[in-house]
Amino acid sequence: PRQVRDFAKASGFLAKTDAIDARVIAQFGVAIDPQVTAVPGEDAQELQAMMVRRGQLIAMRTQEKNRLALAFGTMRKPIKEHIAWLDRAIEGLDIDLTHKLRTSPAWKAKEDLLRSFKGIGPVRARTMLADLPELGSLNRKKIAALVGVAPFNCDSGTFRGQRHIWGGRAQVRTALYMATLSAMQYNPAIAPLYRRLVAAGKPKKVAMVACMRKLLVILNAMLRDGAAWDA
Repeated sequence: PRQVRDFAKASGFLAKTDAIDARVIAQFGVAIDPQVTAVPGEDAQELQAMMVRRGQLIAMRTQEKNRLALAFGTMRKPIKEHIAWLDRAIEGLDIDLTHKLRTSPAWKAKEDLLRSFKGIGPVRARTMLADLPELGSLNRKKIAALVGVAPFNCDSGTFRGQRHIWGGRAQVRTALYMATLSAMQYNPAIAPLYRRLVAAGKPKKVAMVACMRKLLVILNAMLRDGAAWDA
């Protein structure tokens, strides 16, 4: 949608109506010839819906815990009851997720491959499977750009600006960030890279993003080759 809207502005269509949108989308398709993306199957859509719901429940639980810290008197009891209900709902959903993934040979094989990497736990693996179905089917540059961990140039003439990551799938990037925090401590492929970049004077955030991209590229290769992690 963002690309189509930018195309409309570049084509001089500043107004927005259904008729203009239809014309712009048609012209965008002819001019850009965008890559066709496969629609996820029913199993993939269900898995994604379950992971979305899990995130919603966790967000609600966090909100209620914050409210509990500020609540007084009789208001504390219903908040505690709601937190307990959310705990049970999250636990039940985790059981359903585990059952769904372990009873499907294809999902089970992919999850086992991802979890063989030190730093990837069940939640991170499931987020990758649900929100990044392209993992294992794209090259390293495309998968990094898709997630939003590929630095883009900002140069003009002799000026060399800072590289910045941009766009991508926030949910996957969040899961990748948490996995990288763990891998930076223990994983023999990620920890030395982080220490080397920091020692070379790179800002810690830059080193962190580099480690996230390294981790993503490794996971992509593991699923592509069907090979478990081997340090």
